[in-house]
Amino acid sequence: MVSAVILAAGRGERMGADGNKVYLPLAGAPVLSYSLTAFACVPAVQEIVIVVRAGEETTAARIAEGLGISARIVTGGERRQDSARAGVEAVEGELVLIHDAARPFPSPRLITRVVECTAQHGACVPVIPTTDTMRYSDPDGFLRPEQVPRSGLMRMQTPQGFRRELIVAALAGTRETVTDDAGAVLAAGGKVAVVPGEVTNIKLTTEADLRLGDALLGAGLVAHGKDNG
Repeated sequence: MVSAVILAAGRGERMGADGNKVYLPLAGAPVLSYSLTAFACVPAVQEIVIVVRAGEETTAARIAEGLGISARIVTGGERRQDSARAGVEAVEGELVLIHDAARPFPSPRLITRVVECTAQHGACVPVIPTTDTMRYSDPDGFLRPEQVPRSGLMRMQTPQGFRRELIVAALAGTRETVTDDAGAVLAAGGKVAVVPGEVTNIKLTTEADLRLGDALLGAGLVAHGKDNG
């Protein structure tokens, strides 16, 4: 059994939103509704848990109900990893997919790819190779001379897939703050496989990202439950 944990407990501070950005309208529908629909379209995913901030349980439940999607609502914690832990401890599936609700466009094809890789390797994340030139800057705001090699440098996406017992143990044993779930597994000495991500699987962090999401929808490149590309 495969379970999906959708993390919707963020604050949207960089978005400048008055409240949680996953409830903002995107082409007339809440941001959260897009990832919910994508996971519901994948036959392998048999359980969906939405992790929310305290006080937002009813809002998330109404969105799921309005889509006709059965989802359990769990209250998250202060940090992302606390919310992820609350979600994975609530699911029943042997395999768990953890996804940021701020990424509204994971295609069913991408979700399936992560499921298949996780079943084979125990942990899997979708990645996009970095194409930009990367350099460090110093505390004074000037570039340092060394250049970061791009070979093998990847941008991480979600959903990230894990065997349930692996991610439960990794999150329970992580004391330092990690920015993604694979980081907890790697910190615990585990191995994480990769599969190709999708350039349309964007994360909505700023107002410009929200406009980009509108543009992708307007161009027909993404949609509720659509395979992109």
